[in-house]
Amino acid sequence: MSDNGTPNEPVITSYAQAPARTISAGGTTYAYRELGPKGGIPVVFFVHLAATLDNWDPRIIDPIAKGRHVITFDNRGVGASTGQVPDSVEAMADDAYTFITALGYDKIDVFSFSLGGMVAQALVVKHPALVRKLVLTGTGPKGGKDMDKVAGTTYWDMLRAALTRSDPKEFLFFNRNAAGKPAARAFVNRLKERTVDRDAKIKVKAFQTQLKAIKKWSRAAPDNLSKITQPTLIANGDNDRMVPSVLSDDLHQRIKGSELVIYPDSGHGAIFQFHQKFAPVAVEFFAR
Repeated sequence: MSDNGTPNEPVITSYAQAPARTISAGGTTYAYRELGPKGGIPVVFFVHLAATLDNWDPRIIDPIAKGRHVITFDNRGVGASTGQVPDSVEAMADDAYTFITALGYDKIDVFSFSLGGMVAQALVVKHPALVRKLVLTGTGPKGGKDMDKVAGTTYWDMLRAALTRSDPKEFLFFNRNAAGKPAARAFVNRLKERTVDRDAKIKVKAFQTQLKAIKKWSRAAPDNLSKITQPTLIANGDNDRMVPSVLSDDLHQRIKGSELVIYPDSGHGAIFQFHQKFAPVAVEFFAR
């Protein structure tokens, strides 16, 4: 088990202040951060394409960390984690399993976004006993319709962002309209709130390998998601250009008893645009 600190140590509930830690397992050193009160089942966050520990919106993490032990981590070969990025979603799920069990946990709740949602699905399919509750946001099922457009959309929006000297996430995650543009800027600024111990940016080769993994996943035969019996919360915007919004509905149809939340006039980053509405929904879902 990781160091649980002394009993009178103050509980950190701000992601900006979460200590940076590492744990080695299976030949890889995983970088992670943890916050919130220790004890009970932790909520492990599975991050998106090209993301490091610094890509989580504190307005999503902090409300959950008020009452729950939260763990974020860098996948193998990303940020401060060592090794090579795997070229399949399933291998990423194997790494996640290695990391989680190295910390000593045999039961977790999962919060996932985008590529992280694909990794989370692969993890639940392979290790159903590990996961108690599942949050899948901005993601889709293996073999989902039009999922293989992710790479093209990503490169196009990166180009658009470069031409305007903006962060690609402003294009990829948000609508370019009166509601989306200010939400995008606010989100990008929130990601800068942490000033110490910032993570290393993803390397180009690592990013390209992740895209390759998504392409493989999008063209593979679907998993049988009817086997997922865990309470599942699915969320997205109604205009996701990266992982088409219809795929959230597809997941909802495949996972029996799942809940679906679709936010209006928003894209891939809807949960960040609507964090004031979504964070309480996620907190309530985990607390049930």
